[in-house]
Amino acid sequence: MKPATDAPAATTNTTYAELCTRFREVATINSVGSLVSWDQETYMPPAAGAHRAEQMALLSSLSHARQTDPKIGELLSACEADSVLNDPASETGASLREMRREYDNATKLPAELVAELARTGSLAQDAWKDARAKSDFPMFQPWLEKMLGLSRQKAECLGAPSGELYDALLDLYEPGATATEIAGVFTPLRDRLATFVAELGDKGTRPDDSVLKINVSEARQHAFGQAVLKQMGFDFAAGRLDTTTHPFCSGMAPGDTRLTTRYDETHFTGALYGTMHEGGHGVYEQGLPKAPELAKYGTPLADSISLGIHESQSRMWENLVGRSHEFWTWAKPVADDLLGDAIRPYDAEAIFKAVNIVEPSFIRVEADEGTYNLHVMLRFELERAMLAGDLSVADLPGAWNEKVKSFLGLDVPDDANGCLQDVHWSFGLMGYFPTYTLGNLYAAQLWETINEQIDDLPGKVSRGELLPLLEWLQTNVYAHGRRYRAGELCERLTGKPLSADPLMRYLEGKIRPVYGL
Repeated sequence: MKPATDAPAATTNTTYAELCTRFREVATINSVGSLVSWDQETYMPPAAGAHRAEQMALLSSLSHARQTDPKIGELLSACEADSVLNDPASETGASLREMRREYDNATKLPAELVAELARTGSLAQDAWKDARAKSDFPMFQPWLEKMLGLSRQKAECLGAPSGELYDALLDLYEPGATATEIAGVFTPLRDRLATFVAELGDKGTRPDDSVLKINVSEARQHAFGQAVLKQMGFDFAAGRLDTTTHPFCSGMAPGDTRLTTRYDETHFTGALYGTMHEGGHGVYEQGLPKAPELAKYGTPLADSISLGIHESQSRMWENLVGRSHEFWTWAKPVADDLLGDAIRPYDAEAIFKAVNIVEPSFIRVEADEGTYNLHVMLRFELERAMLAGDLSVADLPGAWNEKVKSFLGLDVPDDANGCLQDVHWSFGLMGYFPTYTLGNLYAAQLWETINEQIDDLPGKVSRGELLPLLEWLQTNVYAHGRRYRAGELCERLTGKPLSADPLMRYLEGKIRPVYGL
């Protein structure tokens, strides 16, 4: 017979199991929401938009009701009272920390606001598609104004210690980060990037870019993208690749991770790098410990750390792997087989140089590595100003165009190439954009450590041996779920706090030789 002193621990463990079950139920409802959202972006008939908005609102309400059930608060409090279970250094302690954060945030939001955010976001998304296709911002303006108002309400409900509304939304995507800290990193980085880009233009020799203009059919591009994804370790038995207006990845549930991309038959690298980018998100989602036998699905231990870390994975595969000479050493014969005769005259060296041209452009998702972060910085400044009330939605196109001129030296020709190019604001993703640049910073810093710890990684990549990289990421990043915060994980793995220096070393070390500098 067990001693009586064991009873409280056993009771608490049972309580924790019940808590995990309830979080798993919420995750299951959310996965249904992800499925219908994916369908809206891929195969839903246009006439179904209004009813889809009602479906999304109902699913959000059901999820919110489950997530804010007072019983969850009781279970959390009981588990937090157990010093062993709630040890901050343990997996369960980290899980409870993040569960508490989710529960507290959810209970601050009125159910009506949650439903209205989902309903309006669904309708605004369809309005954005039409407005973008017609390059007509006034079509989208009233929807963005409504979404901005709802986002302000959400931020006011959540609150932020700093007092800035933006921080309340930023914290949802990058826990613990503040706009002031982000600006403190972005401003000096912008200056360094501007100096670097100017040096290339003034002193360097621009590589030939004719390979980027060859014609390749959508079917051939799709086959090539699938081949690269398989080489990266993306499991097509547990995922798929489809076409959409704005590429994304949805890690819906165990065994179901869906990627989307878009094709331009006159610019095959746009689809390739979009596919590799989403594939980086995809292998992260597939690598998280969601398997039923692990009993972690729905808990923070089976979820990604932050969007900054998520973006570090996509940008790592897209750029540090995909734009490397070693990658094209492997990929060129594959491209010859799958892309057809148009690419055959070009060797790996020519393609490598072409895909590393640094040249200001309008479209963020197609931007080169040297200018990409400038696109993110201008969005960060604009959405921060809109949320604070310093910039009206009506004035957004003009403010956007001014910043593109200031940051990139370009005159925006129309709204489709300007403030209508991104889908994010249509469904309320305010505070999201900074995570793209944080992802680049994390990726570069992790990459230096990865190259120290994986023997001859460049040689492996040149032979198409990408699984050692995937295995390192699975062991050191994916397996932890949200046990560590982003900055803590970075320092644990690299021994240093996040810095812009590794990113600049990487960019300058690769691109200067491409330009003959």
